[in-house]
Amino acid sequence: MRAYRIPLTSLFLVLLTSACGSLLPASRNQSTPLASFEEARAAIEVLVPMKSQRKELELGGFNPATHPNIKILTQADVVRRFLPSSLVKREELDPGILACLEARDDCRGMEIIISKIDRVRDGGFFSDLFNFERHTTITGWRFNATVLFVNDLVVYRTWGGQPKVNETENTRNPLGPLQGIGG
Repeated sequence: MRAYRIPLTSLFLVLLTSACGSLLPASRNQSTPLASFEEARAAIEVLVPMKSQRKELELGGFNPATHPNIKILTQADVVRRFLPSSLVKREELDPGILACLEARDDCRGMEIIISKIDRVRDGGFFSDLFNFERHTTITGWRFNATVLFVNDLVVYRTWGGQPKVNETENTRNPLGPLQGIGG
């Protein structure tokens, strides 16, 4: 029995040290079934204000009943968003926004906020485990769009976001696990 104890302990230590990088946590924040920023952009740009219908947006993958992270905007939301101050004159607004505001209760909108973000911790396993040093690489994309409707007619659309997210977080705690003691 004792002959097996030493090799098992040695095997465990070898596996622990050889696979240290794979023991670090990784996470994925995926709020859409769309594969890329370009795919999301194309689904919005296909809409032609004053010609396209709501069902075209839903066929492009943006149905609030089935797709997460779509906020339905009321006419009051549209007023707050596009008339935030007296500095903007009504005449300066896009004709689609004006049409929506004038439609009152028939004015609706969608605010779409989607992303695919991967967070991967890399670096030394033991320095990460004992909180001395942590490196996190964040990659992916973020997309947002606003589409306004009068009844089911698209009257306005706009989009934006970050086609490529590439960030690095470095946290260094010289005292390691003792860093947070004492407030």
